[in-house]
Amino acid sequence: MENSGEQFDVIVIGAGIMGSSTAYQTSKRGHKTLLLEQFDFLHHRGSSHGESRTLRATYPEEYYSRLVIESSHLWEEAESEIGYKVYFKSPQFDMGLSDDKSLRAVIASCRKNSIPHRVLDQRQVHEEFSGRIQLAENWVGVLSDLGGVIKPTKAVSMFQTLALKNGAVLRDNTEVFDIKKDDVRDGVFVCTRNGECFWGRKCVVTVGAWMNKLVQSVTGLVLPIQPLETCVCYWKIKQGHEEEFTIQGGFPTFASYGEPKIYGTPSLEFPGLIKIPVHGGQRCEPDKRRWSPAPMILDSLRQWIQERFGDRVDSTGPVMTQSCLYSMTPDEHFVIDFLGGEFGKDVVVAGGFSGHGFKMAPVVGRVLADLVDNGKAKGVELKQFRLGRFEEKGAGNV
Repeated sequence: MENSGEQFDVIVIGAGIMGSSTAYQTSKRGHKTLLLEQFDFLHHRGSSHGESRTLRATYPEEYYSRLVIESSHLWEEAESEIGYKVYFKSPQFDMGLSDDKSLRAVIASCRKNSIPHRVLDQRQVHEEFSGRIQLAENWVGVLSDLGGVIKPTKAVSMFQTLALKNGAVLRDNTEVFDIKKDDVRDGVFVCTRNGECFWGRKCVVTVGAWMNKLVQSVTGLVLPIQPLETCVCYWKIKQGHEEEFTIQGGFPTFASYGEPKIYGTPSLEFPGLIKIPVHGGQRCEPDKRRWSPAPMILDSLRQWIQERFGDRVDSTGPVMTQSCLYSMTPDEHFVIDFLGGEFGKDVVVAGGFSGHGFKMAPVVGRVLADLVDNGKAKGVELKQFRLGRFEEKGAGNV
């Protein structure tokens, strides 16, 4: 293309946590890297903003546990390079009915991956947390060492800063609308709404909830990635109990299995408030959303908070909410694969992180850099993340 501009080894489209982590990894390896973002850097319109995300290795699927364990080390490695913390360690506490299949699989996965953990009954949970967490008689808890809170906006900024330090070029307010194959010398042209066109030897697409829109316009392929709007809720801790729910007070990150699936973090970003949302949300278009929680979700949260935390947390209603986007696949597993077709292995797509990918961003960035380098991911089996699984099975890995 005659109007093609600067040339790069790697062009990363989408500067949320996954794209920023990838740009950090590729630039660290000496690749001339361009990171493009359609909105402002550190914007609040996608999935990578806000004040906290949980880190936990307690997954029913063993391969996710292994990815989280590697990520926990990579978070600390990046922190040592930047000189400040984004990952604050705490225990992780999972709870649910004693016969819940997913919770039983979590326990089995912890054993297989040698993740230190204890299975606690109702009485033991009461003793462990001095009555702060109350379980029903037929519930159990799983307490593990590897947990914590990640500061998301700060983490995205960290990876962008490190990428810049490594020589990457960062451009925001630059929306990509097309990717074209260069038939003359391989590689691709990446075209933007600003009228610019960049050439890249390889391209990585990490555009979150906008993945389907971009991929469909480029290839005609419809990916089964559905944007959901979820609402993060902060609840007020009652006076006199504030310190009990902090990391310093020994309070864990937590997840509750069953319907609805609820998770939360210790009081950290807003003193006196605790984050307790529902995992899930309402279908939406990423550019058209409610920006407010659904009443049904609030009803289920109120009941759960009352049952678990009693009179220590005010369950009347959240005092603050934040809107966020999930990019859901039918099986809630990631998509990490080559785009294929005419692009072959020149374009890699990574998306569909289904509301649980943030904690694994460092290892996802490492994997995407591996795929750019030599077409293979070192030490990670990617078959469960293939694009083609939906054509073969419809619902993928369910």
